[in-house]
Amino acid sequence: MSITQEEYKSELRELQIELVKLQRDIISYDRKILIIFEGRDAAGKDGTIKRIIQHLSPRETRVVALGKPSDKDRSSWYFQRYVGHLPSAQEMVLMNRSWYNRAGVERVMGFCSHSEYEDFINTVITFEQMLVKSGIQILKYYLDISKDEQAKRLEERRTDPLKQWKISPIDEVAIEHWDDYTAAKNEMFKRTDNPVTPWYIVRTDSKKTARLNVIRHIMASVDYPDGGPRIKAPDENVIFSYCR
Repeated sequence: MSITQEEYKSELRELQIELVKLQRDIISYDRKILIIFEGRDAAGKDGTIKRIIQHLSPRETRVVALGKPSDKDRSSWYFQRYVGHLPSAQEMVLMNRSWYNRAGVERVMGFCSHSEYEDFINTVITFEQMLVKSGIQILKYYLDISKDEQAKRLEERRTDPLKQWKISPIDEVAIEHWDDYTAAKNEMFKRTDNPVTPWYIVRTDSKKTARLNVIRHIMASVDYPDGGPRIKAPDENVIFSYCR
């Protein structure tokens, strides 16, 4: 679905106004929201998160993007480094990659053993359900992209001096490991999708429609009394549940 720049800016503004209303409700009722963003390299996680938080209060909004684990992290319980970043009452936390690194990058690049991977896969649903029982609402999005579009965006990173900070050794081999990442994500969906914390897949070849539909989906998933009836329903050709 194509969209003009004018249409995009107009709808984005409306959605961002609704996000401010939603945050007001989160603060008023001590709610805790955790939004997880996973996906292929260059699929648009940074840009989507930027538009979500652009006009929100930084005191109650946090973006978590953890770097390479330290030696201490590697010798600790796998989920331990993430626990300290979970939302407290009145907070919305957006994770730009999460504990699912173990099912993606670590799995594909050999940064974890088979037993470590299996331990993660066999415990992650229980871990997330514990968080939900403690009052944290979790939304999990996987941003997907076509192979040609990924190659185009990765090349832009190499040539655009304003985007070169995004380049990493993992990016350099993303296309080479395309099939490996496909197999890893399919296994991750199959083994970790569940009714309590389901996966939602976002097609992101069009950055604009992807951003708008992720925000639409958030607004449709998190109840708040001042919700605007003007908000369009998420486009099921752009964002849809894995079980569909």
